[in-house]
Amino acid sequence: MIFSYNWLQGYLKEKLLKPKKLAEYFMMYSFEVEDIKKQGGDWALDVDIMPNRAPDCLSHIGLARELSAVFGLKFKKPNFKPKESKKIKTEDLIEVKFKSKKDCSRYTARVITDIKVGESSKLIKERLKTCGLKPINNIVDAANYVMLETGQPLHVFDLDKISDQKIIVRKAKKGEKITTLDNVKYKLNEKILVIADSKKPLAIAGIKGGKRAEIVKATKRIVLEAANFNLKTIRQGSKDLCLKTDASWRFENSIDSNLTEVAINRAAEMIQSLTSGKVAKGLIDFYPKKPAVKKIWLELSRVESLLGIEIPKKDIFKILERLEFKILKDNGKKIQVQVPTFRLDVSIPENLIEEIGRIYGYEKIPAVAPKVCLIPAERNWSIFWENFSKDILKENGFSELYSYSFINEEKREVFGYKSSEVLEIENPLSENQKYLTPSLIPNLIESVIENFKYFDKIKIFELGKIFYKKNKNSSIIEKRALTALIAQKTGKNTFYELKGVVDVLLEKMGISNYWYDDYMSTPEESRSSVWRQERCAEIKIGNKEIGFLGEVSKEILKTLKIKGEVGLIDIDFEKLKNLATEEQEYSLISSFPSAVRDIAVLVPLEVKVIEVLNIINRAGGKLIKDIDLFDIYEGKEITAEKKNLAFHIIYQAEDRTLSSEEIDKVQNKIIKTLEEETSWETRR
Repeated sequence: MIFSYNWLQGYLKEKLLKPKKLAEYFMMYSFEVEDIKKQGGDWALDVDIMPNRAPDCLSHIGLARELSAVFGLKFKKPNFKPKESKKIKTEDLIEVKFKSKKDCSRYTARVITDIKVGESSKLIKERLKTCGLKPINNIVDAANYVMLETGQPLHVFDLDKISDQKIIVRKAKKGEKITTLDNVKYKLNEKILVIADSKKPLAIAGIKGGKRAEIVKATKRIVLEAANFNLKTIRQGSKDLCLKTDASWRFENSIDSNLTEVAINRAAEMIQSLTSGKVAKGLIDFYPKKPAVKKIWLELSRVESLLGIEIPKKDIFKILERLEFKILKDNGKKIQVQVPTFRLDVSIPENLIEEIGRIYGYEKIPAVAPKVCLIPAERNWSIFWENFSKDILKENGFSELYSYSFINEEKREVFGYKSSEVLEIENPLSENQKYLTPSLIPNLIESVIENFKYFDKIKIFELGKIFYKKNKNSSIIEKRALTALIAQKTGKNTFYELKGVVDVLLEKMGISNYWYDDYMSTPEESRSSVWRQERCAEIKIGNKEIGFLGEVSKEILKTLKIKGEVGLIDIDFEKLKNLATEEQEYSLISSFPSAVRDIAVLVPLEVKVIEVLNIINRAGGKLIKDIDLFDIYEGKEITAEKKNLAFHIIYQAEDRTLSSEEIDKVQNKIIKTLEEETSWETRR
């Protein structure tokens, strides 16, 4: 808003700072000066008023009051009171009716007769021009002058142009039209508030006056209006009409309802002095519900706690009184403060403390580093192991997947989940979200269908929640699962690749006593139709089963039309994180060289690799450092219903270099032990 420097100075008994110097101080007190320019004998100050201060500072009186508090100057508090005629009464000349009371909290009207419309004085015209308004005539200029001075928008109607001398505050009728003072026609809707007479609208309430009751040179009697309209109604009307005015701007930011009487008396007094008009006795004042006076209890210790500096009690009292706050009670530690009605932004003790700090001067508050007792946050082990396991899988080439926690009826049937095991949602958003997912497997496998369009090999995983019941009457189980998937269009080593991933995951999580059990040893009623029975294993730590490793059954792949091999790791993450540890066992690295021998064993198809590994380890003893399975062969060159397993056996001692004789001796012992199995044959 643009303010006249001379006008502001008029409300202060002492001299204000020079305009340019004043601008430097505004930033310190929640204001900003965008521009300062000389307008004849006056200075125009373009001050950016923040929305919270609009109710009291969008006016010259309000800003002068603020400046007096900031700079400790004496403020000339205005007292406006026009001389009323004893012969004519306002209520005899005009009647006001309300059809939309919720949109108007206060409506005040006065009547002035025997006026003479003419040109305004030089002072008024210069001040209006400085503030960016165009002078029109002494009556309209007085209304605009008072709006800039007090912050209360006013409007003036020609009384003789009001039908039946009735003013009606109502909502516009559908399709109703009005021509405004600038000769623009507007089509109104039923949400827009209007000031009308018994026939047609006279003005768009709080926004713009109409042409019908315009003040012209022949006008002799006028009605002054000062109202307090609902800010939401004015904002909506202004938006619908694409019409912004000085009045709508103020109403949209809310104003003090007590301003209407002050402003209308000021305008009546001003017009009376300019035109020698007669002010009718009394005023019409519709004020159904006065707002409660705000009273706030302020703890004095809280001031120091929040600002970080001790401000003397007498200074606190002086600051509040300069801002026109009243001290009602003082019990030593707390004070009760009455908030002036024009400070709509103040409602809690912290608002008062902000005012105290602002006027006292933020620059007086020393910069002090905060003193706090820093206590390290307790580690959340769930989050730690979750991130740790995700990082391991990402390092091994897997991409993380986030999927919805729902499955549909089709997936439930395809993956063999019983209706008594899954949780049905009462109001699903769609049929695809009918059940909470009892496993992460269905959504992971579904992603394979789309990704196979672009990739020949897919490595993905998800760590998320699953929901299920053991049977119809059991309680709901909600827990997290870690599921990883490898899918490839060609290739046969998916199972062993996933086994290597499990090995890396468990070893890096500090778990050493893990092993793989035969899935076929699981009770038949506990087996899932997801797995290919002969290519699946239980993952165990000690005697505790934590998950499964295996290939997806061919029936499911056929149903979903997936051509290729899909392998899965499905781990109960709750069990895994409880068994994980950061402790690592250190083993000394041998400084002596290792030696490698190969061995191949022809065994029946049903023999598990782990069985062969166990015999080799048992026969080789401490000299075996590691065993790697590097080939599995089934084909024409070997006997039907048999397979060939080929191993690298790594020998190494911690205290010496092994001789060829020692290695051969152990190797022969392993061969002899393997051949004790009648259906096995070693191939050297």
